[in-house]
Amino acid sequence: MSNTAATKTNTALLPERIQNLVSALSEGVFERDHTIRLCLLSALAGESVFLLGPPGIAKSYIAKRLIQAFDQSQYFEYLMTRFSTPEEVFGPLSIQDLKDNGKYVRLTEGYLPTADVVFLDEIWKAGPAILNTLLTVVNERTFRNGNEVHRVPMRLLITASNELPGEDSGLDALYDRMLVRLFVNRIQEKSNFKRLLCDKPHAEKINIDSSLKIRSDEYQAWQAQIDKITLLDAVFEKVYQLKSMLESEAKQVDGAKDSLFYISDRRWKKAVRLLKASAFFNGRNEINPTDLLLLQECLWHSPESREIVIRTMEAFCRDVAFDQHHALDLAKDAAANITEISVESISELGIHVTSEMVMRKQKFTCVLKGSRRYQVNSSSNLIKLVVLESNPSVSEKEKGESRWVYVDAEDFEKKIRSGSCDIYGYVNKNPNLCMLRFVVDAEQQLMIKDIANRTVPVAIAGCSDTNLEAFSQWQEKAENAVAKLNEAKHLLKLARVKLNAALPHNFADPALVEIMANSLADAEDDLQRLSVRFDKSAFRIRKLPEYFE
Repeated sequence: MSNTAATKTNTALLPERIQNLVSALSEGVFERDHTIRLCLLSALAGESVFLLGPPGIAKSYIAKRLIQAFDQSQYFEYLMTRFSTPEEVFGPLSIQDLKDNGKYVRLTEGYLPTADVVFLDEIWKAGPAILNTLLTVVNERTFRNGNEVHRVPMRLLITASNELPGEDSGLDALYDRMLVRLFVNRIQEKSNFKRLLCDKPHAEKINIDSSLKIRSDEYQAWQAQIDKITLLDAVFEKVYQLKSMLESEAKQVDGAKDSLFYISDRRWKKAVRLLKASAFFNGRNEINPTDLLLLQECLWHSPESREIVIRTMEAFCRDVAFDQHHALDLAKDAAANITEISVESISELGIHVTSEMVMRKQKFTCVLKGSRRYQVNSSSNLIKLVVLESNPSVSEKEKGESRWVYVDAEDFEKKIRSGSCDIYGYVNKNPNLCMLRFVVDAEQQLMIKDIANRTVPVAIAGCSDTNLEAFSQWQEKAENAVAKLNEAKHLLKLARVKLNAALPHNFADPALVEIMANSLADAEDDLQRLSVRFDKSAFRIRKLPEYFE
């Protein structure tokens, strides 16, 4: 079997292999796991990294670890000063070639043009001659040596500085090529700081299992496979939403300049390829919303814009990444629709009593003439009052929701005249008599009290003027609301499947993944609570024609 075929066969094992490789590279390096992960991903995608941070925080140490991820590879490191010359970076001129052939040819062996991993510290102090040549190397992965153009094997360029290039420094073109930009801080955790001070220093050279190291033929084969990873339309929409959120957030910053959040089209293009690489090395054939979390380290270029990106990315994780906000909006809209139908049905069907002053006392009259009479057991001349809202029950003797009650018509007409009454009746299909409590509220609407002492509106069943057309309209609206809620449930189920399929993620910031996971769990809980109330109300609306029979 050829090496290429073997590479394709083993891609299913890539996520675990990459995870093990990251663990090996991170051994003994405190609070640098995320930096190492993204540097490795950048190397695997052929992109460049810029590390921003104060001196003495292991920036070069990280680069020296990364070279060990590759089999049979070379490393080049250089600390730039304003006195640095091209010879120190790209190799000295060959005196022999100049003498014998009159050609300016550099001896590049051991210098940047022959290195696989390059670390250039204090990058912005380099002079124009170095930076211009470096820009060509980064752009084209080629180096012109005399009359010949040579391919540069560089898989990863890591640049570092404790400052950003000045606005008018002319370094924007090179800075823009640094796709991944990482702020590397001092060690923050107390336990890690203690280990740093007390543990024996770890060697830069570590023993990495040869099966984990990346061969040249694998690397080349993977580049073609990365380009085959799919950016689905749905995920593109997420990218565009994030772009819009960032631009909107930038406009809110007081005194923001147009350049505060400028992102070139080239940067977006290269960033998407990084997302494809993330998907590929996580064992997927398409970009997942979790991959978009990597954009947090690709889209800032200043401390101000970095704050905007961090803030916006957290909002993106909470609301947008898996349509959590859209799903909840749909569910809330469905609940509002059901509430609207409920209010409309109560207004249309609820019983409004009349009143008059008799002997300085208000007397109420509930007109039952024309209502149908029912019989339960041996009791006849009963009216059926339909309970119009969800309730725990209107009697301790009948568990569960009360849908309707039966009371004696004459007895009820007599007792309700005072504005409230306790009367025996039947609940639902329970053949046993229960004590029921009725009141007339401030708007002179007849209400029944449930076991929680809350008032619930009622309507008279069997009236000749019952609006069957209204029932049909309410049911249709209720079905539309149910469809919205089901879509919300489907969106969250799909989101859960997509999130679970992307975990564990080899490169995303764990803190952002946690925000995303917690947000999805919260959305699921909110939807569950809302669904309980919704389902009861929707069920009642569907059953209204049956209740009024």
